[in-house]
Amino acid sequence: MKSTRGVCFFLFVIPLVASPPLRAEASTRNEEIETCLSCHGEKDASLTLPSGEKQSLYVQRDVFEKSVHGARQGCTGCHPAQAEVPHPELKARDKAAFVAGFKDLCKTCHFENYTKALDGVHYQILTKGGSAPFCVDCHGAHDIASPTVPRTRVSETCGTCHGDMAETYAKSVHGLALAAGNPDVPVCTDCHHAHDIADPRTKDWRLTTIDLCAKCHTNKTMMGKYGLSTNVLASYLSDFHGMSAKLAASGEKPKIITALCIDCHGTHDITKAKDGSSQVLKANLQKTCTKCHAGASKNFPAAWLSHYEPSMKRAPLVWAVGVFYKIFIPFIIGGLCLQILLHLWRVLVNR
Repeated sequence: MKSTRGVCFFLFVIPLVASPPLRAEASTRNEEIETCLSCHGEKDASLTLPSGEKQSLYVQRDVFEKSVHGARQGCTGCHPAQAEVPHPELKARDKAAFVAGFKDLCKTCHFENYTKALDGVHYQILTKGGSAPFCVDCHGAHDIASPTVPRTRVSETCGTCHGDMAETYAKSVHGLALAAGNPDVPVCTDCHHAHDIADPRTKDWRLTTIDLCAKCHTNKTMMGKYGLSTNVLASYLSDFHGMSAKLAASGEKPKIITALCIDCHGTHDITKAKDGSSQVLKANLQKTCTKCHAGASKNFPAAWLSHYEPSMKRAPLVWAVGVFYKIFIPFIIGGLCLQILLHLWRVLVNR
């Protein structure tokens, strides 16, 4: 009975004692929202800026209430300067300055992601006076929702600026699988990141694509679902193309870094290797090789094993030479060591 009373005390009495401040906070927040929406809930709520541009100030109630902030953040959490009514005089002269005035608000709660964004290519463009998205452009303002529910939201968001790439991705093997609800395929942010987005045109970023592809394609559990080999990274790094990439990644400066994963398989337009439009299909390989090897003949791709390892069935001559050297080299070295040992023994015996 004592233990039962103790459980009841914690289940019912403690919440009753603790809940009034929480209820008071929620009540204050709701009153604040109601006060703000009494003006901003009107569809014609707007502001004419000194530039003559008209900026809408309308906030749709149901959209805001469904957002991740609506239930717990209130209005002044993001707009502390507007806590006073009437509001302080607006300093923005045009629409661009008005929008830019909100780009630093998110750092109060999301400081880690905010600082990552400062290192991203979007912010670098903004600092040079260019046009690029920042927090609210991707996440929204009053309609903020979970960025990955559903996962297709990611590519849809990126597609607002990068429409051509998003359209190409949607037709790729990854994009089609994503639309079908496959949780394993990468979306934009898996390869490019979300906040610290690097410039994909730089050599350093191109080199990281090897690890990006390997993150999924060396995962035995994941690849096992689709009957794909996990040996692709090892086979790539063991050939000339992979070796040149390793030299570059280690600090060496090869004149040309050729054939990374994306050069042969594509980037946003990746298809199944057996698809008719695949760049690595045997019928299309000559065209793919000519990207780097100008004038490559029809038989040129036959000199490359791709990701295959030589075997008795595939490239038997290469396989036989490999087996020969695996036997021949130990035999030669072993014989040399035996000769030296016998010579030393004879020297010691004849003293």
